[in-house]
Amino acid sequence: MDELSRHSLNAQSAYHDLLRSHLDERVTEIRGTPKLYKVNEKSYWYDTYRTGSAQQRTYIGEDTPELRARLERISEIKAEASERNDHRTRLVRLLRAEGVATMDGGTGSLLSAMARIGVFRLGGTIIGTQAFKLYEGELGVKLGYSGAAMTGDVDIASFERLSVALDDTVSEPMNDVLSNLSFDPVPSLDKGKVWRWRQTRREMLVEFLTPSFEADEGLKPLPSLGVSAQSLHYLNFLLARPIPAVGLYRSGVLVQIPRPEAFAIHKLIVAARREGRDAIKARKDRAQAALLIAALAEDRPGELAEAWEEARAGGPKWCALIDKTLKHMPESAALLAEC
Repeated sequence: MDELSRHSLNAQSAYHDLLRSHLDERVTEIRGTPKLYKVNEKSYWYDTYRTGSAQQRTYIGEDTPELRARLERISEIKAEASERNDHRTRLVRLLRAEGVATMDGGTGSLLSAMARIGVFRLGGTIIGTQAFKLYEGELGVKLGYSGAAMTGDVDIASFERLSVALDDTVSEPMNDVLSNLSFDPVPSLDKGKVWRWRQTRREMLVEFLTPSFEADEGLKPLPSLGVSAQSLHYLNFLLARPIPAVGLYRSGVLVQIPRPEAFAIHKLIVAARREGRDAIKARKDRAQAALLIAALAEDRPGELAEAWEEARAGGPKWCALIDKTLKHMPESAALLAEC
């Protein structure tokens, strides 16, 4: 593989500054008192407030040191709102000038609408090619999209059990939001269950997915998002411990994506499952995995090694799929062997 092409240190710093600004902005939406609740052995923050005589609560996020620090600074962060908006505009302008990948208008407007109603706050995670494009900012590497990213489809995934446990929902019905953007539901074999929407004018597809922990890969509910989702094996590995990211659309859109090391290793599994029935997509999967493995082996070898070991600990089926793909990728196989 050719030597990695990197964005300037100025661009890398601007991206992470933009991300911090958007994470600060999220807590300005709190209108009541943040309270910590324990749900299924995990701790989550909720915004608690009254509407008339009724007590309401809205999910903020999982308890982390970073979120706690922001909650302690709510007053300060709210006071800086106007200044922060101007700063984000300047940062996006700088990133565009530096050549960091931007979102097209259709994808940007879609993800912005999803962010507005709480899809990513409630655990929705962008996967697939749209997530791959966002690693350019996260890793500071010019990924290039000729053969590695050639689809405009948007895949959103979430854990079914998380969706149930959060006891919160998007602020507007998903179907209404997608309909306003000219997406039509695609009928499924299970009557009344919709997990795909298609926008015919751009041939764009939105799909909702969730991990399968059973023998089959049927449709499952995602109550917090108000949709059904196609369940898939091995997806739990990809969705563990996702990270925030910013898409360059207008002043930026705060979303959630898998950890890059999990994405890279998961692509090895997906490529093997597709081989024989969708050779074009399998080649794309291998190309994305190869680019990320090369970048991570150089900059984050510890995280890559951890994801590699975790996936191989999944058992013989996991190892067989990974090894099947790596037969086509000797350079990546060598890098992983050195982890």
